[in-house]
Amino acid sequence: MELKNKKVVIPVENMFNDLEFWYPFYRLKEAGAEVVVVGSGSAEKYTGKSGTETKVDAGAGQVDASDFDGIVIPGGYAPDLMRRYPEMVDLVRDIHNAGKVVAAICHAGWMLASAEIVKGRTLTSFFAIKDDLVHAGANWIDQEK
Repeated sequence: MELKNKKVVIPVENMFNDLEFWYPFYRLKEAGAEVVVVGSGSAEKYTGKSGTETKVDAGAGQVDASDFDGIVIPGGYAPDLMRRYPEMVDLVRDIHNAGKVVAAICHAGWMLASAEIVKGRTLTSFFAIKDDLVHAGANWIDQEK
């Protein structure tokens, strides 16, 4: 898929799943997208569960959802930390409300629940957050798309 002239945000916080961050980061770039790494604002760089580090391009309060074509949220424990920052949650909600692509990997469904955008939607996640998503109104299934 060609993503030239597309701009995608990847939000990050400490304890992100390294592969769920780096794989989309590089694959999106290979496809021609401009990738913007956005942190919660708590630091200038964040450390993944396996120890890799990433610097951020901006804090969530410094970007506008209208500047992006989509968002890819990596899992790990980072989404539980991300959702503690209203600007991070607002970014996800605003991108969704603009009808743009919102992708959530593994535990990233926590961000979708906090953004209140799962009600009536069918989705999957890591099984441990199933109850959170169901309580937020999602139709949770245990299957690949």
